[in-house]
Amino acid sequence: MKSLSILGATGSIGVKALEIVRQFPQRFRVNALTAKTNVAQLAKQIVQFTPRLAAVYDVEHARQLKALLPLTAAVEIVYGEAGYIEAATCEDTDMVLGAMVGSAGLVPTLAAIDAGKDIALANKETLVMAGAIVMQKVAGRGVKLMPIDSEHSAIFQSLAGHGHNGIREILITASGGPFLHRQLAEFSTIKPQEALRHPNWSMGRKISIDSATMMNKGLEVIEARWLFDMDFQRIKVVVHPESIIHSMVVYEDGAVIAQMGVPDMKGAIAYGLSHPQRLPLHVPAPDFAQIGQLSFEDPDLERFPCLNLAYRAGEQGGTLPAVLNAANEVAVAAFLDERLPFTGIFPIIDRTMDRHCGKNCADLGQIIEADRWARETALSLIRRQER
Repeated sequence: MKSLSILGATGSIGVKALEIVRQFPQRFRVNALTAKTNVAQLAKQIVQFTPRLAAVYDVEHARQLKALLPLTAAVEIVYGEAGYIEAATCEDTDMVLGAMVGSAGLVPTLAAIDAGKDIALANKETLVMAGAIVMQKVAGRGVKLMPIDSEHSAIFQSLAGHGHNGIREILITASGGPFLHRQLAEFSTIKPQEALRHPNWSMGRKISIDSATMMNKGLEVIEARWLFDMDFQRIKVVVHPESIIHSMVVYEDGAVIAQMGVPDMKGAIAYGLSHPQRLPLHVPAPDFAQIGQLSFEDPDLERFPCLNLAYRAGEQGGTLPAVLNAANEVAVAAFLDERLPFTGIFPIIDRTMDRHCGKNCADLGQIIEADRWARETALSLIRRQER
């Protein structure tokens, strides 16, 4: 039986992971759960899955969580970054599922690796910000790092039995989001509720906006560079609106191997948790006759310029990817709060990156400082725009 610590238990990935635990109680048990502020849902999860440790954002939310639990609940409640690290490094944990939103997942994931835990990684920002450090630590500690993003899981599966021999390029598929065919002139009127309505996937608020801007594909390109040790020129994005092919690997002989499935994250999560076994999930295969055809197109970089920003940050490296990620988080939050128009997300990130004097060989301290600086700079730019 595999013991899990789930970082980000109340988010969309964490909830689906717990569905898998519920479906296969003979295979998995929960050792620790974390959330940020959704203590009501976390309390229900604690009652059902009986972890020995739970972590939340701060002392006030820890107090609220304790008040929601029955007196019989035998769970230790911790909080803050130290609490998240404790959850990630629990002695009895075999694998840590990193599903926290944004840059908050970086330090706990690194702590888990240092503690010798296998990692199932859904938090793409960890590799975007500090890919070189993470992969060096993974190799040094000899732990397993399993990708949970559907795209990177698909690449991992397409490489099975082949390794990195004879790869020509990686093709990361993109649905194109809710505005794939929206006229560019109408982008300035897009409201948050529209951007949150993804046509294929059920996701959290932040990643839904990233999908609408295609920044999520840019972050996935950077993530793929580190996961698969591939230079950026050989990682390409192709728009595939049906979201049936989750990504592909092109080999030197022209053969293309793809992983396909319905748009449901449960398959990628289960494969990451159970590899090399596949679990008998109640997930249907695609009905190809009903689908009829699969379509593809190049991404429109005039409508979705955030993709180019990610390539630029990834190719320059150092602290710039951390700046890209932090500025994007701030800009997306401002859009969701209706402080920034949809078309304002790209300029805030672009201008923040332009103002950054990056470090080419960054250590963790420099990356965290770049993250802090970028947040302050992006917020300043937004406030100035509001005046």
